[in-house]
Amino acid sequence: MLNDNICASLYKVFPILEDKLTVAPVTDHEISQLSVQLERELPVIYEAIFFKIDRCLRHQTVPRFWRHFNQSPVSGKSAGTNRHFFRFQQAVRELYDEFGQYWLQLKRLEKLRRGVVLPVDVAKRPSDLSEFFRMFRCGLLAQLPVDFNELVYEFYGIAFKVFALTHADSEESGMEVGETAFQCGACGSESVNCQCQSLASAFTSTNRQLAAMGLLDKIAGFTLTTLIQERIDAKIGETKENFSVSHLEALERWLNTVVLQWLTRIYNRGSLTIAPGNVKIEEAIGNFQTKLSFYLYENYANAIIEQFFGIIIDFPMSQAAIDDLKLCLEKIDLKSYLIKTVKGTLESKLLHPGVDTPDILTGYVAAIKTLRHLDPTGVLLQTITEPVKEYLRSRPDTVRCVVTGLTEEGCSDLSEELAKSEHIKAKENINEKLELTDWENWNPDPVNADAVLSKEARLGRPSDIISMVVDIYGSKELFVNEYRNLLAERLLSQLDSNPEKEIRNLELLKLRFGETMLHSCEVMLKDISDSKRINSHILSAESGFPSERPFDISALIVSSQFWPTFKKETMDLPPAIKEVFDQYTKSFEAYKGSRTLHWTPLNGKVTIELELDGKTTEMQVTPAQATIAIHFSEQREWELEKLGQQMNMPPSVLRKRLVFWQSQGLIRETRENLFILNDRQSESNAAELHNAPAPDVCEDEEAESAMESASDQREEELQVFWSYIEAMLTNLDSLPLDRIHQMLKMFASQVDFSQEELKNILQRKVREHKLVYAGGVYQLPKA
Repeated sequence: MLNDNICASLYKVFPILEDKLTVAPVTDHEISQLSVQLERELPVIYEAIFFKIDRCLRHQTVPRFWRHFNQSPVSGKSAGTNRHFFRFQQAVRELYDEFGQYWLQLKRLEKLRRGVVLPVDVAKRPSDLSEFFRMFRCGLLAQLPVDFNELVYEFYGIAFKVFALTHADSEESGMEVGETAFQCGACGSESVNCQCQSLASAFTSTNRQLAAMGLLDKIAGFTLTTLIQERIDAKIGETKENFSVSHLEALERWLNTVVLQWLTRIYNRGSLTIAPGNVKIEEAIGNFQTKLSFYLYENYANAIIEQFFGIIIDFPMSQAAIDDLKLCLEKIDLKSYLIKTVKGTLESKLLHPGVDTPDILTGYVAAIKTLRHLDPTGVLLQTITEPVKEYLRSRPDTVRCVVTGLTEEGCSDLSEELAKSEHIKAKENINEKLELTDWENWNPDPVNADAVLSKEARLGRPSDIISMVVDIYGSKELFVNEYRNLLAERLLSQLDSNPEKEIRNLELLKLRFGETMLHSCEVMLKDISDSKRINSHILSAESGFPSERPFDISALIVSSQFWPTFKKETMDLPPAIKEVFDQYTKSFEAYKGSRTLHWTPLNGKVTIELELDGKTTEMQVTPAQATIAIHFSEQREWELEKLGQQMNMPPSVLRKRLVFWQSQGLIRETRENLFILNDRQSESNAAELHNAPAPDVCEDEEAESAMESASDQREEELQVFWSYIEAMLTNLDSLPLDRIHQMLKMFASQVDFSQEELKNILQRKVREHKLVYAGGVYQLPKA
């Protein structure tokens, strides 16, 4: 048993034994004297002190600390919000005061136990202080309230605002917080009662106390990370939809001058200068810088990728955003996400029936420009745009839209690229020289290039936009044929125009596709000028062509071997018209010797005068419309079938031609297939006819091309194979598709074709019962 004096001394040195924390001053002599008096009982007292500390922590200190967090903070920017800031500061200060009382008693315990043999399990402890730290942190964290982070977040959120306003550059802080003449943007108080200084001071002291107790990371670590990431996200959000300016450098500067300096103050006891040799803090800040930099690069790159379609459409105005993304991709690997996201965006925005083919081509060309700038190797471009190419390949009007875009009037991406063709050769030569002189800066393809590109794509990637657009079909021939059709249509529809623009387009296209492939187009343009010269000669007095004729005539004389195939439609002209045409043919034969003319009566333009109710109207119509008008002027009533026989035109086609004059009120259908001329026009119909514009009023059927489409011409070319196929199957009985394809490539190599095209021909012949397909082989049907 201890006497009363020893007990009084023991309770004075260690008030925790009486469940008290407030420590009274004692001298080292008193502690030494107590150590001598309690030498035998010291192990028991040692255990009792730690038991009391643990109990006091769990039942008094910890609940008292967490009680401050029971009331959830109210968000807002009013001065009232700062009450939560100071409440957290008060909670930490009270905890720190009690921590100090425990600490002081443990320091006395260390002095008391010197030279005393303790139990083995106690002796194994590194120190009494380390054991207390463990008990302190475990006891505190074991009773964490669910929503304690709200108050911590409020505390550090306000502190970040204050620091950003008072320590960042004015230009940067203006983006983070604002300050009016009457209210502080950081603390929310009136300017005359600004609390920023007191908040900064309280913030510094609170962090020092948390660090001293070893609780800074435990209490605030997660909140700091969350808060900073939210501030980075908000900062990145300010850059959205502003593609014309580079933001990466400003974001990096903000991260280093605001965020990292703020973290330095937190971990470095309020100072921005880390003492030399303080490796622990340097490593902590360095780790923060690495993690937050990667977070910044990743989220900024993701923000750009999510807006990539808008960046594509705005390119080259959005080039700064692409440059930023390129830098981010050098630091963090997001290429898989980029490919997946941009592919999905292009598919959802472009690849559906609601988007016209010209708009898809515009988006495709813009994507080519953007992705080539992002990745000059072409790997991303080939991978991302492959679905667009596949979709365009499935649209029947893609070739026509590409050719139209290359040669149309006005400003388009493809026509601009075509205009650059004049510089292609010189640029290619320069690039070859640069590759030889700048070989040290050459970079190979990424390691995954083999996985995303075929061998052909790696060996010969298109070097410019037009080549990539033409590469949609993998063949220049299809585009050249479509251009030939389009050129023919333009020349036929603009007989009086000057073909200088077409000549310039042709010269530019020859740089792309070669002179051989475009030789036919060159002859077509030459036919225009030759026709004018021939017309002038035939219509002159010395040609023998009658000077007195019922109407003026001007013919476009084409070289049939070089022009696209005209549609196989015909029409018989009225005798008076045909007579003039025959006279023109005789004059041509006399002028050209062994050559003659074969007229295509459905092509061309006719200027006619219609006299109705004493009013004369001049109109420009098609030959078929003019022929119909002539027949109705000679006979006011026609049955559809008889008029078709008279014009040598199928009734179904003739009915479509009659629609034009019905819409003009010139003729009407009184009963089925019986049409009569309206001799007396109503005022409205007469005015409609008088004000009718020239050829644009024609129905869609009349506006159709006079030429066979490229696909129709291709079909005719492939039909040449049928005689070869019949001969092969007659001799060999039956053959599989690949064998037929190989033999045709050998014996009919003048036409280039794919196995898929051959399969379509054979399947058509099967449907027509000209072939039998069974067991994977084709054979002729048995007689």
